[in-house]
Amino acid sequence: QVQLVESGGGLVPPGGSLALSCVASGFGFSSTTMSWFRQAPGNQRESVASITNASLTTNYRPSVKGRVTIYRDNAKNTVYLRMDSLKSEDTAVYYCNGASGRLPWGQGTQVIVSS
Repeated sequence: QVQLVESGGGLVPPGGSLALSCVASGFGFSSTTMSWFRQAPGNQRESVASITNASLTTNYRPSVKGRVTIYRDNAKNTVYLRMDSLKSEDTAVYYCNGASGRLPWGQGTQVIVSS
């Protein structure tokens, strides 16, 4: 059974930092390109960052590039998202999934950037 469990969200002021984690199980994590997605109220879910299975390649959406780092630990079946210099427009529920977004979605973790 595929499971994706995200954690690490919270309320932070503009300019603050957060580190999100996603523990995966039930599929070949170490051979899967993983992505972080986010969905803000009233918006469609969008890809934030992706990382190939051996961490050789990462990609970021332009609005977060330079502020966000995706990395993974295949031994722990975990993918991370470090976010710095957070802006109000980063407020959303954050999810991890395979890059295709075809795995069952987890519950996500809420990030609120507000003073």
